[in-house]
Amino acid sequence: MLSVIIISFNTRDTTLRCLRAVFAHLDGVAAEVIVVDNASADGSADAIAAEFPQVVLVRNPENAGFGAANNLAMAQAKGDVFLLLNSDAFLTAGALPAMLKVLDDQPKVGVVGPRLLNADGSLQRSCYRFPSPGVAWREALWISAVAPATSVLGDLRRWPHDTPYHPEWVIGACMMVRRSVYEAVGGFDPKFFMYAEETDWQKRIGDAGWEIAFTPAAQVTHLGGASGADDKPKINNYFFSSGDYYYQKHHGVVGRYSARAAVTVGGLLRLPLWGIMWLALPKRRAKLGAKMRLRTWLIVRRGGHQ
Repeated sequence: MLSVIIISFNTRDTTLRCLRAVFAHLDGVAAEVIVVDNASADGSADAIAAEFPQVVLVRNPENAGFGAANNLAMAQAKGDVFLLLNSDAFLTAGALPAMLKVLDDQPKVGVVGPRLLNADGSLQRSCYRFPSPGVAWREALWISAVAPATSVLGDLRRWPHDTPYHPEWVIGACMMVRRSVYEAVGGFDPKFFMYAEETDWQKRIGDAGWEIAFTPAAQVTHLGGASGADDKPKINNYFFSSGDYYYQKHHGVVGRYSARAAVTVGGLLRLPLWGIMWLALPKRRAKLGAKMRLRTWLIVRRGGHQ
């Protein structure tokens, strides 16, 4: 059996759309569907119960965060395989069988991710290298930008995501995970309230000897950012706090501040170049100006005490 696990937090309409896609595209796979509602205030839980009485609905009394809510669901799931699916991610026909086939054909694979698409059908990059001071400095100094995308020094964001691959980690919007992996490694670290929890989890899964896989044969549309759309400052704080915790957990204090320094240096190197381009290319000023503002904000934030 497959256990489909969805976490909902104030995303009633997208969660209902997500569930409709799940039940439309089970493609003969025996499955249970578990939804953990993290104390939504928009009527999500009641709407789910009304339209999908077959769903196992867990009403969390508080917003426990993404990882903790998934842990709650995995602890009671009955499936041999778990599909962790964001409430704003929508399955397409054949996606589940394609991911299950990877697990059937490759016994060393513990996690498999699909090809993610934006709402307009364009590619959403989902395969990455684990964050590290080395990766941060390679990006800051343009090394990863000139190295082949799939090489050790390269940036997978430039890879077209069109062939099967074994990245270091995949975005958590849609991940298929063996129960045996969960039983061996445990669930998410609940100290990650939001962001980087799937990166940390796959780091621990990889350290335990399992492989991470990506298959373009499975496609899933992912909107992105639905749960935090109304409070960007808070979401940004979660993002950077989680990143700091990840670096400190896996690379220590020195690694954490080395990565921060890389962001600062990279920004300082880029700003003058973008300034020259802003003067020379009037038609691109809006885009370049946005980049300069974002990079300045990052320098201030990462170079400061926060």
